[in-house]
Amino acid sequence: MFLLLLRQALERIGWKHINMNNYITIISIIGGRYLTVAGIFFLIFYVLFKNKFLRKKIQQKFPGNKDILREIFYSTITVLIFGFVPAIFLFNKEVSQYTLLYKNIDEKGMAYFLGAFPIMLFIHDTYFYWMHRLMHHKKLFKYFHLVHHQSTNPSPWAAYAFHPLEAVIEASILIVFLFIMPMHRLHFFFFFMFMIIYNVYGHLGWELYPKRFHKSWIGRWINTSVAHNQHHQFFKGNYSLYFLFWDRWMGTLREDYEKQFEEVKAK
Repeated sequence: MFLLLLRQALERIGWKHINMNNYITIISIIGGRYLTVAGIFFLIFYVLFKNKFLRKKIQQKFPGNKDILREIFYSTITVLIFGFVPAIFLFNKEVSQYTLLYKNIDEKGMAYFLGAFPIMLFIHDTYFYWMHRLMHHKKLFKYFHLVHHQSTNPSPWAAYAFHPLEAVIEASILIVFLFIMPMHRLHFFFFFMFMIIYNVYGHLGWELYPKRFHKSWIGRWINTSVAHNQHHQFFKGNYSLYFLFWDRWMGTLREDYEKQFEEVKAK
């Protein structure tokens, strides 16, 4: 019944060219990744070893059941929205013919296929940083980003807990990729698998990197769970996703970040 209603809704707004079978497959993959990755981390840190790991939690309190249910509810909506973009831009020939999508890896070679991933990371991090800061503007925050920030003490389930408007913005990075560099469908499969893993880690509530990582030559440029947890707790600073390049360059890295990282790892 739900799928029938969804099909009718798409037809009414003129999206008949969306293949329903493709859409169902896509949301199954996206939803499956979310449930698997968030579920594994939640089971380990919030159920099986909750008491053992409690002392090292970034914020000592645990989110309530209502918070977790809210995160899962909005994440479910996000998954449904995320499915539209690849269904339109990757699996519809009428649209994909205007993108830089290519079919065979041999067309660009394995070197390009592998080399595209670090470029995608930097582009996504840049896109996320500036869209994130924009959504924190006082005139936009409550319409786009407030839902996500209701998780002041996030759990792994918060990774996709977006307002529908924010979900559209987050999903649009796929469109950006398709129009600025040659992309193979497998790029998106592996890239977004990494994205959900790192996103869940960012909302985990525990810091997995070792002591003094934030002081190492590479660690000072890598975003951490402590950094993103601070963003949820205090709402200001630490806007990045994978790296700390933009936060450091633009002066938005919180001054107490390194101190809190050290305190968390010293527990």
